[in-house]
Amino acid sequence: MRAVRVHELGTPFKGEIAEMPLPEPEPVEVVIQVHGAPVNYVDTITIAGGYQFAPDLPYTPGKGPVGVVTEVGGDVDGFETGERVLAMTETGGYAEMAVAGAGNCYKLPDGLSFADAATLPVAFDTAWMCLREQARIKTGDSVLVLGASGAVGNAAMQLAKPMGATRVLAGVSSAEKFVGFRDFGADGMVDLSDDNLRDGIREQVYDLNQGEGVDIVIDPLGGDAFDGAIRAIAWRGRLVIVGFAAGRIPELKTNYLMLKNIEVSGIQISDYRRKEPGLLRQCYQEVFDYHAAGKIKAPASTTMPLEDWKKALEMVAGRKAPNRLILTP
Repeated sequence: MRAVRVHELGTPFKGEIAEMPLPEPEPVEVVIQVHGAPVNYVDTITIAGGYQFAPDLPYTPGKGPVGVVTEVGGDVDGFETGERVLAMTETGGYAEMAVAGAGNCYKLPDGLSFADAATLPVAFDTAWMCLREQARIKTGDSVLVLGASGAVGNAAMQLAKPMGATRVLAGVSSAEKFVGFRDFGADGMVDLSDDNLRDGIREQVYDLNQGEGVDIVIDPLGGDAFDGAIRAIAWRGRLVIVGFAAGRIPELKTNYLMLKNIEVSGIQISDYRRKEPGLLRQCYQEVFDYHAAGKIKAPASTTMPLEDWKKALEMVAGRKAPNRLILTP
């Protein structure tokens, strides 16, 4: 089978497509024929060598491939060959065949295509955990999603209303990016191109939210956006840190948390997969149910052949991908 193999971390992205032996499942694993592998921002960070966990080299990148089960380990219960699944692997998706633990595989509903299913991993599970677990969203909450045009931001923006939010504000850097976001649940735009985000975010939030701060902030950006968003939180509000796409890891004087009784937490979705697989199963079941009910939409996607894996990574890293990019081995 063909698979992307990375022998050295760094940028520009280094690696090649190589012929590899067909994978053989361990007793609790399944093998799938990959029909789509999402290209995620975290893939670019990992291959560049900047992620929290460095993979053992050489390795095949790719989290969350979707495909058809072709082989089942001897101790696997609940999966059969021929079934369509989403496999939440940490690596291995950029290949014609992938192996995954059965406990981290989820059967796809009949109405969910491979292309649409491939847009969900890393984005919708992260956003679900942010809102359900970290922020403990409840009916009536208001939510600010920073970086709403990104994969996690889009997912959080879509999930907030079905989970009970009454107002969702989308933080983006231009009005052009906001076009169409009302269809994803956004009620208003917070302009992140403001020269003074520290004050500007709070002023915009108060204007859009009836003179009050928001109950929840989802922050994949960090940097100046965090500095502004922390000041735009309501009493007993919750801010969840997803990443630092803006480049700067912000700092915070913790006495500020006391003044407004607010919480700041962080999320690293891989830990949930390892330590709370049952919770991830609940997450994906709810996401699938929302999709079937028409409450969320799979983001627009563009498919690219496996041979274009470097081009796809460069587009995602450079913020030049107009849609979610899916490799199709």
